[in-house]
Amino acid sequence: MCGIVGYVGNQECADLLVDGLRRLEYRGYDSAGLATLVRSDGEKRPIEVLRAVGKLGNLVAALRERPLKGTTGIGHTRWATHGRPTEVNAHPHVAGPIALVHNGIIENHLALKRELSAEGVKFSSDTDTEMVAHLIHREAKAGHELFVAVKRALAQVHGAYAVAVIDQRQPDRIVVAKNASPLVIGFGDGEMFAASDIPAVLPYTNRVLLLEDGEVGLLTADGIQVESLDGKKVEREPRTITWSAAQAEKGGFKHFMLKEIHEQPRAIEDTLRGRVDLANGDIIASEIGLDEATVAKVQRVYFIACGTSSHATLYGRQLVESLAGIPSQCELASEFVGRDPVIGPTDLVVAVSQSGETLDTLAALKVAKEKGAQLLAIANVIHSAIPRAAGAAFYTHAGPEIGVASTKCFTTQLAACLLLAVYLGRRNGKLSKEKAQELLQHTVELPHHMRATLALDDLVRDLARPLASSHSALFLGRGVSFPIAVEGALKLKEISYIHAEGYAAGEMKHGPIALIDANMPVIAVMPDDRSYEKIASNVQEARARDGVVIAIATRGNSEIGAIANKVIYVPKVDPLLSPFITSIPLQLLSYYVADFKGTDVDQPRNLAKTVTVE
Repeated sequence: MCGIVGYVGNQECADLLVDGLRRLEYRGYDSAGLATLVRSDGEKRPIEVLRAVGKLGNLVAALRERPLKGTTGIGHTRWATHGRPTEVNAHPHVAGPIALVHNGIIENHLALKRELSAEGVKFSSDTDTEMVAHLIHREAKAGHELFVAVKRALAQVHGAYAVAVIDQRQPDRIVVAKNASPLVIGFGDGEMFAASDIPAVLPYTNRVLLLEDGEVGLLTADGIQVESLDGKKVEREPRTITWSAAQAEKGGFKHFMLKEIHEQPRAIEDTLRGRVDLANGDIIASEIGLDEATVAKVQRVYFIACGTSSHATLYGRQLVESLAGIPSQCELASEFVGRDPVIGPTDLVVAVSQSGETLDTLAALKVAKEKGAQLLAIANVIHSAIPRAAGAAFYTHAGPEIGVASTKCFTTQLAACLLLAVYLGRRNGKLSKEKAQELLQHTVELPHHMRATLALDDLVRDLARPLASSHSALFLGRGVSFPIAVEGALKLKEISYIHAEGYAAGEMKHGPIALIDANMPVIAVMPDDRSYEKIASNVQEARARDGVVIAIATRGNSEIGAIANKVIYVPKVDPLLSPFITSIPLQLLSYYVADFKGTDVDQPRNLAKTVTVE
């Protein structure tokens, strides 16, 4: 949640900070603000602060009325956790000469606030963040320079945080720190950047350093000094990012989400590239970092994830069981943490996260690590927190995904789960070379079929128009299509705000059928596979109750037109691979319904791209 940017260098930085915040809008926010310092003339000037509620455009308008000067600055977009979205609760927060922006939640803020209040500190906001600014101010008043003051203050804090701090008495520097919330440092030429995510700094530099938990950095125009909270020096070289800033632009599409839907064939190609060994019917996985001898002994696979990623794991579970013959289960990360799971060294725990920073998933991974399980991360963002904590990582290489509602990250997660299942099956001998070769050949052909499915764009848009007036929708699927039905329902509710539920079609008569009438659209995911006849019966039951059925069916099916009101015909592929094809019409359907309704497709209300608070 939220977004941080920081700059120290020789440029006037207000507009640069706003540009960085704009590139972080996908993270979700309800207010924004900047703080800047002038450092060029040697005079110690007060910090200039400007904040605004609502979209970033409101802050830009305020800047026109009151421009901020300075070549050192920090900026923030806030998603409310403590305190309503008001200007007084917006960041940056100021205490004396200190200004601070913060992502995360301070768990012991009430105790610390009572302590500070007893010392006479007056608070002007309802946030936990302001308390951290006062802690740093207290340490600064005790005679500590900013870098030391921040370290001493954060040693008293429990919880998740990424912070960027400036001090009007030391206008040539920014101090940053993180724990369980992402923070990226960018290396420029005579200037340095800080941000919550790489797209914010990429227009200015492709050399970045990702701070680790418990690290504090001192940024000046000349570089960075990194230490742990207990004062140990950290030496780590920056990395070079290979994707360009242009990849994060809309590329002529109306919304990022639509662009990212159309990028899926390329994204799948990138996920598969260099990993599929057709000659041997195997997966090349040396980059992952798993010990093959240990993997061969895996007796159970746990998938842990949240939201859309959890729907990808529902598919992964079926693949691991059918291809590798290994018992598998899916766990919501937030629930996994809240109980005492029985896991051990023969269990492989696979943490799936688009951003690699999802806090619940990271916490669940740490529980699994404490219990001695083998760990693997599936993520899109290289060197993010979850892959680093797992020690073994399968990166999806989807490229930057800006739209909050995930599309290409979801289908590349499906691909990663497929490759993992083949890898496990070949390691333990349950999957033959011949069967693996056949499946992998069909897999590498998927991008072609996905492009053919994207050609249905106009048809899906026409079907979406009447759905825009619906108040609710039911999505049904069986087998490998069940996860796609659940994901389709989530997409519709996320961006159009229409209530939608995804169900295993066999459960329809156990409750949902009571909802079906002429006002209830029913979207049935029913490609040609062994579940087809059963879900066809469910569709007939829905039609008998006046339900309006839109079916996603395999091209060439001559029966479905007689039992469904509308049909979207998709290319025929191996039944096990149908989710890669059937997910696309559902993504397009949700997109066009939302577009017809006029909702904010890329930044739906109350949602954030990266969930870094529990």
